[in-house]
Amino acid sequence: MDLSDFTDTFDNWTDDTLGWVNDNGEWLFETIRAILEGTYGVILWLLQLPPFYVIALVLAALSWWLIGRAAGLLTLVAIIFCAVMGLWAETMSTLALVASATILALVVGIPIGIAAGFIRSFDRVLEPVLDLIQTLPPYIYLLPAIALLGYGPATALVATVIVAMSPAIRLTSLGIRLTPREFIELGQASGLTPWQMFTKIRLPFAIPSIMAGINQSLMMAFGMVVIAGIVGSGGLGETIYGAVRTLDIATSINAAIAIVILTMVLDRLTQSAAAQAKAGGR
Repeated sequence: MDLSDFTDTFDNWTDDTLGWVNDNGEWLFETIRAILEGTYGVILWLLQLPPFYVIALVLAALSWWLIGRAAGLLTLVAIIFCAVMGLWAETMSTLALVASATILALVVGIPIGIAAGFIRSFDRVLEPVLDLIQTLPPYIYLLPAIALLGYGPATALVATVIVAMSPAIRLTSLGIRLTPREFIELGQASGLTPWQMFTKIRLPFAIPSIMAGINQSLMMAFGMVVIAGIVGSGGLGETIYGAVRTLDIATSINAAIAIVILTMVLDRLTQSAAAQAKAGGR
């Protein structure tokens, strides 16, 4: 059998299927695009509404509260440095993309993770799917999204949500399954309803793992939004992509520094929140 014929047939089938889906589902994809860009637009508007020093002070106060005084001061200096480099608008655009994608990933991923934690057969089916999602190169998800949604933030959000969902699903499922058996038996002996069992016993034990999943989702989202700069997502990712195309080394380095600052600040904040959740659950 000539494999080239098979490849051509498969490629043609893929193109025809994608074209049919695009033609017949245009109203659906326009709705999805409007929802995604609306969510992103609202978050971006909220971030751009106050002056840069207000955002810097809020993040510094959170760092001071969750980590310590030194971390708060360092956060204040680092965030102000993003504005000093002239990349404040791009930094807020990236933060809005990451926040939007992470929120959507958690809204979808946490309920799926809870279901997988309760239903072992569902978890076994889900595992290879999540392995595949995390194994494929991240930019692969941009290609069908471009075909269906076009260029812009919506395409970047779809690809980022797909990538960011996996850790939230995995760690939520793990947290649900790690509930000590003796506590489950105690709840059953006390006559708790399934909902009470979930809210009073299983969920409190799962919170630290869920918080770790939120942290990992954030980190995955940051990695993806940089790659998504090639589809016109805006933010620091697009700044780096444009700088690379024009060999503007200084701008690419500045944008990379801003991404590192933003990533480190949010990583430390979510890690500290997860540690506090774990300590509070003991």
